[in-house]
Amino acid sequence: MAALTPAPIAGDASSAPTRRERPRAWRVAVLGLAALYFLVPLAASFWFTVDDPQGFSLDAYGQIFSAPGFASSLLLSLGLAVATIAVVLLLTLPAMLAVRLGAPRLRPVLEVVCTLPLVVPPITFVAGIGTVLRFGPEYLATTPFYRTIIALQNPDFPVVLVLAYVVLALPYVHRSLDAGLRAIDVRTLVEAARNCGASWPHVVFRVIVPNLRSALAGASFLTLALVLGEFTVARLLSFQPFPVWIVYISGSQAQVSVAVSLFSLLLTWLVLLVVSVAGRKRS
Repeated sequence: MAALTPAPIAGDASSAPTRRERPRAWRVAVLGLAALYFLVPLAASFWFTVDDPQGFSLDAYGQIFSAPGFASSLLLSLGLAVATIAVVLLLTLPAMLAVRLGAPRLRPVLEVVCTLPLVVPPITFVAGIGTVLRFGPEYLATTPFYRTIIALQNPDFPVVLVLAYVVLALPYVHRSLDAGLRAIDVRTLVEAARNCGASWPHVVFRVIVPNLRSALAGASFLTLALVLGEFTVARLLSFQPFPVWIVYISGSQAQVSVAVSLFSLLLTWLVLLVVSVAGRKRS
């Protein structure tokens, strides 16, 4: 009797490579276009920094750290970023936990409130802040709040920029923390910890926060990137953090300005890489 040959089964592994080739080709094409979109401007910027009438030169990169105002503006932006991260996390995380545990119906309201900064244009936002800072000292001159509003505008560390950056970072921090809270069973963790006698600070810092490390790291990185790249608010309020300094120095040292921009972009990428690697190791 002749051996029976099994009929080909639909979805057999032999036909899988032919079906997978097209998605791979499309994937390569999309990634290639995205790479060109991002890398061509970077390559052009790098060529502008090294192009010299006498040939290839890296003098622009050697002048970065010796440029006047580089260290002070960068340290100011990093200090503002650290303060902004601390304030926005201390405001957002407890509020989201309270809503998720005690008032779930208010979650849409909290989401709308945290998303509002995306709707209000930054120029309108900074116009309101400027009006308050301009007329505030006049109306508060005879009150104890006069020194407070003056301290908010201290050029050495403008607290008003921290408050403005906290508002601008709310949508990104809320999205990152919301994704982290959706990935864990917060109510079960809290009830288990409370049944074991843990206090609320212990529950938050020893139970909830360790499970939100990736979300907290993502929120912190987004806030850092926002502070290092925000120009409108700081410029219109007449402060000079790192982004404003880059634009200021471009008028006299164009190559150094572009080199500093590439340096800050590389620094941001390195921070993102560290955050990604750390998140993968924890997971």
